[in-house]
Amino acid sequence: MHGLGNDYVYVNCFEERVEDGSALARAVSDRHRGIGGDGLILIGPSESADVRMRIFNADGSEAEMCGNGIRCAAKYVYERRLAEAGGVFSVPGGVEYPASLKIETGRGVLKVGLIVDEDDKVSRVCVNMGEPILAAKDIPVRVSGEQVVEEPIEVVGERLWMTCVSMGNPHAVFFCGDVGAVELERMGPAVEKHAVFPNRVNVHFVQVDGPGTLTMRTWERGSGITMACGTGACAVCVAGVLTGRGGRSCTIRLPGGELGLEWCEQDNCVYMMGGAEEVFEGVWPERVA
Repeated sequence: MHGLGNDYVYVNCFEERVEDGSALARAVSDRHRGIGGDGLILIGPSESADVRMRIFNADGSEAEMCGNGIRCAAKYVYERRLAEAGGVFSVPGGVEYPASLKIETGRGVLKVGLIVDEDDKVSRVCVNMGEPILAAKDIPVRVSGEQVVEEPIEVVGERLWMTCVSMGNPHAVFFCGDVGAVELERMGPAVEKHAVFPNRVNVHFVQVDGPGTLTMRTWERGSGITMACGTGACAVCVAGVLTGRGGRSCTIRLPGGELGLEWCEQDNCVYMMGGAEEVFEGVWPERVA
């Protein structure tokens, strides 16, 4: 399945047993010798929500949260009836979604709203991604200040200005004039593994296109360049407000498509709206799992 081209292999752990998610993630994510993907997501029972999802990056490291992944997980759960959808999900002062689910993640239990088409297929998902974490020590980032807004950092001989946000996983946002001119293959891994980030970091370069519209490119921690990053888009929305470059409601353009974002003043939570697509279903050899 994929959300805007951010693709993961999903395993139904209500029916299957995965002993080593890290090893399986590396195997299935290989685009030449495996299935190919940005990582692996396991969907299974939860004691605190409708289902639990665990995310493993392509390098086998476990992530706390994946914004595009949770939209796909919600679609999978609803369409395969792994849990019964609840009542209306509302964005404060905004759209209402007629069905909802609660999904346990490494960031806690998150609520999602679903729009279902006439064929009972999920066509759009809204996720309450929770409140952004802005304290440097909690992101975490090793800097002297309490927050990281337009903080200078030296990377491969260049001085950049970063704004850092956690959405349950850490993000470093860099605003620039032209995201297409950024050497992401060189800058991405250098920032990801910089000494100021004890848990590594997701890296985003962003340009402001106009009122309420931004374009971003991403180097994801543990996966490299990806077509989209949902938690990253949330972090970019927040960073836009913190630096005075954007509003609380915006559209973010990613290589794989567009996401709608809103950082609500009423509850301080970030809401992410976008699609989810299933590509194919198959059987993976048991000897590798």
